[in-house]
Amino acid sequence: MKKTILHLDLDTFYVSVERRNNPKLNNMPVLVGGTSDRGVVAACSYETRKFGVHSGMSMKMARNLCPPETQIIRGNAGEYSKHSDEVTDIIKDQVPLFEKSSIDEFYADLSGMDRFFGCYQFANELRNKVIKETGLPISFGLSVNKVVSKVATNEAKPNNYLKIDHGLEKQFLAPLSIKKIPMIGDKTYQTLRNLGLKRVLTIQEMPMEVMHRVLGMNGITIWNRANGIDDRPVVPFWDRKSISTERTFDRDTIDVHKLRSILIAMTENLAYQLRRGDKLTACISVKIRYSDFNTYSKQVRIPYTSADHILIPKILELFKRLYNRRLLVRLIGIRFTHLVSGHYQINMFDDTEEQLNLYNALDTIRNRYGDRSVIRASAMGASTIGRMHNPFNGQPPVVLAHRKQ
Repeated sequence: MKKTILHLDLDTFYVSVERRNNPKLNNMPVLVGGTSDRGVVAACSYETRKFGVHSGMSMKMARNLCPPETQIIRGNAGEYSKHSDEVTDIIKDQVPLFEKSSIDEFYADLSGMDRFFGCYQFANELRNKVIKETGLPISFGLSVNKVVSKVATNEAKPNNYLKIDHGLEKQFLAPLSIKKIPMIGDKTYQTLRNLGLKRVLTIQEMPMEVMHRVLGMNGITIWNRANGIDDRPVVPFWDRKSISTERTFDRDTIDVHKLRSILIAMTENLAYQLRRGDKLTACISVKIRYSDFNTYSKQVRIPYTSADHILIPKILELFKRLYNRRLLVRLIGIRFTHLVSGHYQINMFDDTEEQLNLYNALDTIRNRYGDRSVIRASAMGASTIGRMHNPFNGQPPVVLAHRKQ
């Protein structure tokens, strides 16, 4: 059976939510993100892009590039999460198999639906339903696989749609810039440009072995995608529900400092696991089991995140509300639920460039030397947590001193 994959993308999502809440922002240049000079642009309207602005740019640079009438808005992560959930619920009611790949992107497998009614007609009706019920613009691409549908969506924007018929994938991709191919970032793009590659057609005409020699296994993936080949399945939205960890003590304890240190270390480790798996959490919980074996837990919904400095205070706040100082503690645990796929970006409203660069640097160290190779000073009391392997062969991990945000 021929595959039919739909990709949906909410256009300039954060900006669109702000405009829905305040129509005066329509047709105006808008920047959403951290409002200080050290802040980062989380989203920008199409009106600002002609000035060279893009997400991830420092707010100071973006402000200098844009005209004086540009509206700069400090983002509201909770508001965006709420609207993302609204769209998710609409898609869930209409589509039997869908994947939420980020807070504003979705894939749906419509294979086989043509025998009942046209997939293209269904995709249009779904898009119109989202627009009507949420007031948010949304674009879609429809083709035989994920990569072609995603590229088609990007070509259709803003607030439009594009269908690529079966067999025309290579023809559609050929004239596009190589940067249009997903997974070609700035560094890979520069490497390919240094080889004289500019259009996707050039990659299509090259032997796969050449791309492999230049970029290794990533080169093979890029070659396949340039040729419209992608066999990745749509992963059900509910596929991974949670991630958790817990610690049972050899001796029951009432040492609050030790308990807090372990909770910080646990949170830091789970947050790294989220980022490594390109996941975000929207619900966190803390569990305590006392010496009498009674177990209690508390949970709270939060805006989607995978950031230590957002999660740690929330976890400690739950612990403070849950902890009974009169009883010895036998076990503590943390669980992150309501997971969705997505890169760490939603917290750019509070982040500075330094914070974003710090996360990238720390995760690079952890990827190379292990997840406990660098820790916060406040987590030092948890040095024996989980009997984790020390990649430094007995040498202590690098300690990240705590700094108030």
